[in-house]
Amino acid sequence: MGERPASRPWADSTGGQDERWHGVVADVADPWPTVGSTQRFDGAVWSVVTDQVQTPSGHIIDRDVVRHPGAVGIAVVDEDDRVLLIRQYRQPVGGYLFELPAGLRDVADEHPLTTAQRELSEEAGLTAARWDVLIDFFNSPGGSTEAFRCFLARDPAEIPGGRMRSAEAEEAHLPAVWVPIDDVVDLVLTGKLHNPSTVTGVLALVAARNKDWATLQPAESNMWQLPSLTDPVI
Repeated sequence: MGERPASRPWADSTGGQDERWHGVVADVADPWPTVGSTQRFDGAVWSVVTDQVQTPSGHIIDRDVVRHPGAVGIAVVDEDDRVLLIRQYRQPVGGYLFELPAGLRDVADEHPLTTAQRELSEEAGLTAARWDVLIDFFNSPGGSTEAFRCFLARDPAEIPGGRMRSAEAEEAHLPAVWVPIDDVVDLVLTGKLHNPSTVTGVLALVAARNKDWATLQPAESNMWQLPSLTDPVI
């Protein structure tokens, strides 16, 4: 990514100021001004643009950004404290990954809970009686706008006849397995699972369970976004 001017004079623009943070520890929206943007690619799902951004010191830098519609995932837990994983091929990494059921937010104006319920039906042939928001996060904020929401779904039930087969090549065959929660954590921590939403969702699941589910949020909550500097801190 390009940077102007080449000497990077803003690298020490703090002028010797204290770089320790003394405020509230919480992410907030406070965007640097975008003074220009050039589209580099426009695909079926996401696009790539180069933004010209003005730094606080007044310099203009180029940053390539993947504009992504966002996605949802589902940590499904059954009555035996097992988590559902599906095995899916991923072309960018050239391999099969075990993952939580998940899908893109590619239907206009669809609520994230509706997206998650649809994806659970399509990928696993399941419904669930209890839904909560488990965790929200950016998947790769250094280069992508993708916002991800992971739900906790409990009391699952099979759909009569199983899941509807998808025309999507990678979703034509999705073997599923139920794994005890603690065993999935071991798989994550020993480097046997690598999908980021699965790693994050599984670890969040255990953390929420250890807090007696007190950190769960209502499933009907609108899709999250960074709070502004003027929003109250909760």
